[in-house]
Amino acid sequence: MTSMIQVEIRPVAALHPHPRNARQHTPAQIAQIAASLTEYAWTFPILIDEHNQVIAGHGRLMAAKKLAHDDVPVIVARNWSEAQKRAYMIADNKLTDNSSWDEALLAKELNDLKGVGIDVEGLGFEADEIDDLLKKLAESQPPDEFQSYDEEIAIEHTCPRCNYKWSGGT
Repeated sequence: MTSMIQVEIRPVAALHPHPRNARQHTPAQIAQIAASLTEYAWTFPILIDEHNQVIAGHGRLMAAKKLAHDDVPVIVARNWSEAQKRAYMIADNKLTDNSSWDEALLAKELNDLKGVGIDVEGLGFEADEIDDLLKKLAESQPPDEFQSYDEEIAIEHTCPRCNYKWSGGT
């Protein structure tokens, strides 16, 4: 039987980072996380053990401190061994790195969001990454003066070796 996960509220001052957390957070990334928390609030609690030691969410904790939050939402991982905690710290950070982007769809989403006034630089991408994606999107679009064409046009083919000619299409 699986136990129910409960979100609790704990004081920021009571939480402490795990000393073996290998993931590093730059000040710029902490600022991005803080901006996300400000824009969207807490959508993902910090994972801690029974001793208030952070297992996952070190960056969110640093952002909460930057924003001077008194309390944060947490989930307590109960009865995990020290090895399980350390393994999960790595898995939590690495598993998302193993995915990739559909760059065409991402570029379209960024362009659409930018068009409705969303600050897309606040989504975690560097400005040059966004520029590159939007440039590729613009290059993949037909120019405004592009003429539509008739799908039923006849196509002439010629074999480059023997000059045999045939038609395709209609």
